[in-house]
Amino acid sequence: MSLAAPSSERVFLRGLFDQAVHAVLPIHCVPKYLPAPPVGRTIVIGAGKAAGAMAAALETHWLGELSGLVVTRYGHRVPTARIEVIEAAHPVPDAASQTAAKRMLALVRGLTADDLVICLMSGGASSLLSLPAEGLTLADKQAVNRALLRCGATIAEMNCVRKHLSAIKGGRLAQACYPARIETLVLSDIPGDDPALVGSGPTFPDASTCADAMAVVARYGLQLDAHILAALSRPGAETPKADEACFINHHPQLIASAQHALESAAFHARAQGWTVHIVSDAIEGEARDVALMHAAMVRHVRSSSESFAPPCLILSGGETTVTLRGNGRGGRNSEFLLALAIALDGMPGVHAIACDTDGIDGSEDNAGAFIDPTTLARAQGAGLDPRVMLAENDAVGFFEPLGDLLVTGPTLTNVNDFRAIAIY
Repeated sequence: MSLAAPSSERVFLRGLFDQAVHAVLPIHCVPKYLPAPPVGRTIVIGAGKAAGAMAAALETHWLGELSGLVVTRYGHRVPTARIEVIEAAHPVPDAASQTAAKRMLALVRGLTADDLVICLMSGGASSLLSLPAEGLTLADKQAVNRALLRCGATIAEMNCVRKHLSAIKGGRLAQACYPARIETLVLSDIPGDDPALVGSGPTFPDASTCADAMAVVARYGLQLDAHILAALSRPGAETPKADEACFINHHPQLIASAQHALESAAFHARAQGWTVHIVSDAIEGEARDVALMHAAMVRHVRSSSESFAPPCLILSGGETTVTLRGNGRGGRNSEFLLALAIALDGMPGVHAIACDTDGIDGSEDNAGAFIDPTTLARAQGAGLDPRVMLAENDAVGFFEPLGDLLVTGPTLTNVNDFRAIAIY
């Protein structure tokens, strides 16, 4: 039984999240960016948590001949007629991820300059499309992924390493497509919206180097097997660069991002009379540290007599990280909220939501959670110690018995974190 009483504040915050997600659904974003049909064949490829929905949107609005293959996360498949949608594992690749990569490379080989490849990319593709470089195994890639996920590295740092251990990422898929024209439609989950970082950029030139990847390994003290380190330093591990011929006829389009989602939520709130401040769409860092920054903003609002004063709404996005220290359950958004609740210490009139826009926060089945002025008091009544649970990375264990988790199921889009703090 939920210990949290339904409130108009919670309904309002859930409405903001729904509005943000609605704005970046593929059915609304894909059609306006579709290219003209080619003289030759049209092949659709793609990967990511939104890839199935992107494929369905493309099919609905494409009048010419069409075939292809995309891979999405388990549970994110949608019905399609001409583009095959298969599922694989996230955030750690599995055998299906490797099979998808092999099939995709085979599908685009042998194309001509008259052919068109439409590549549909969204967050999650780094795991979903995984083909180990020469001398490596799937088990090696899984070990690297787990190490990167635990250490607190940023998404750009993780992708830098993954690109240099892959036979498909970092522009290698574009090499296989050559000489066909490539149109890559990108639904960005990357702070800063560099499309080459989304899904480790299979069709984009890579500016990073093997030396950069080794620097990430050293920075976080990753304990990788010797043969994996050797693979990072061999000449063949270097990724394709911008001057290669396969990128001459590559035309990328950013079709949606965190900023689009935040602006939609802000428009919705302003229509209801709220003063809205979008802090940033590209916040990175440890979730608990980002929570302290947001708590400082809330305290500033509470003490301000200027325009940044209550009642107002603080919105932010990006991708925080969690360095695992304990054995609890939880994702970065629920950890952010647990740390925020501790920092605010029951401050009156402050309600917040933090969710992953794909509907899955980390490896759990919740999108995120809510907090309000009663969170800590209700936790105490339930025998929960928030500081101990934060130390154990057990945000789900904290919010679940309070009834404060938000479970939406897969949203079929992905622009990463959405945070809203309403200050009354």
